[in-house]
Amino acid sequence: MDIDYAAIEAERERIRGRYLSERRGPSSARGLHHFALISSDVGRTIRFYDELLEFPLTEIFENRDYRGSNHFFFDIGNGNLLAFFDLPGLDLEPYKEVLGGLHHIAISVEPSTWERLRGRLDAAGVPYQEEGGTSIYFRDPDGARLELLADPLGEMYGTRVL
Repeated sequence: MDIDYAAIEAERERIRGRYLSERRGPSSARGLHHFALISSDVGRTIRFYDELLEFPLTEIFENRDYRGSNHFFFDIGNGNLLAFFDLPGLDLEPYKEVLGGLHHIAISVEPSTWERLRGRLDAAGVPYQEEGGTSIYFRDPDGARLELLADPLGEMYGTRVL
């Protein structure tokens, strides 16, 4: 497949010119309330996120949309939550990365926390890929890809994105 990199860059510049400006208004959103994923095993998911990654479980209750299903939440800082549903009896397929689906969830942590969590992943035998000394990519027990990012919120590889 031939890729026209000049056309891609031209389109990127067109988008920058149209949508990025100093006079950009504020967002209509208050923030990310929660990002929801599926859990095949509630206890295993809680151990992974609360015990290993140190994202405290904040609540668990019955899913209002599916009787017998749990809806549970983890604090990922800055007033943001990572949520899960288990859907017993639905016999869901394993997680798959597909075009148009979830690629990964990037969670910002302090550099010292990044180092500590990398050590915890090592100790737990969780395989990961480290990129640039600031990103660690790995999968949760159900296969969703996560990134721990040592860059501050609103920055990416030294570039302000917010």
